[in-house]
Amino acid sequence: MKKNIANENFPIGKFIRKKFRPIVDAYYWGAREADDIADSLHLSEAEKISLLDKCYQDFMSASSSTNAGRLGKIFVAENLDYRLYTDLLEAFYKDAKGFFPEIWEQLLEYCHYSAFPVGRFLLALHNQNPITYMPAETLCAVLQITDHLHDIKSDACNLHRCYIPQDFLTRFDVRMSDFCLDKSTPSVKALLLELVERLQSMLSDSKIIISLISDIPLKFELGVIISLTNSMLKKIEKGDVIYRTPSLNIIDWGKAIMYGIWSSVFVRTKSCNIIK
Repeated sequence: MKKNIANENFPIGKFIRKKFRPIVDAYYWGAREADDIADSLHLSEAEKISLLDKCYQDFMSASSSTNAGRLGKIFVAENLDYRLYTDLLEAFYKDAKGFFPEIWEQLLEYCHYSAFPVGRFLLALHNQNPITYMPAETLCAVLQITDHLHDIKSDACNLHRCYIPQDFLTRFDVRMSDFCLDKSTPSVKALLLELVERLQSMLSDSKIIISLISDIPLKFELGVIISLTNSMLKKIEKGDVIYRTPSLNIIDWGKAIMYGIWSSVFVRTKSCNIIK
């Protein structure tokens, strides 16, 4: 299924203030356009690089009718840091060229480009205190890597891509071809369990962001996202992501909405000095 803003694993600007939603939608489609290029099964590496270069040029010129060009115009109008989009392009260039991290730190560095800009974009749009950036980056890394685990079979079988660092694969004696089997081997299960535990710890650390956000709808959305991420990690932990790709259900969403309400109503915003 081709991804769009409606079928992403986690909501993107679904609950924020209405005045921001057209900007978030434009940002999403600018990113989706480039991501689809990097993930194309029909383009060569050279063709992908050429099309990503065009996305960059359209965005910087802010004069094209493409998604990237329209986004560039919005960035100029809203006085947003252009790196919030160009950093995403850096991640898509990596994907187009074939990104295979050797160690965990390289995967986090990839997230610095593929995921962190999204969090910083939302925070900048809502004029939030820069003290929120660090926990936001942790949360964004968890979201990105959780997506990697969720899509691990399709990435390996269709795109011949694996985001799990090589040192993890080696330690658990797992090969990328193992992700294309009908079900998880014991080694794959052990590997995924360790990764889930690491992500759950990071997710717990990131929850402090709710107490640092001053915008109530944004608090609510972050509460929903944190709850849904926790539910997805539990599904990956308890199920078999190789046998059946996990999906969120109405119960997961009900829990997430309740957590979002709790986050926005009962978690008071801490008073912090602005960091410049």
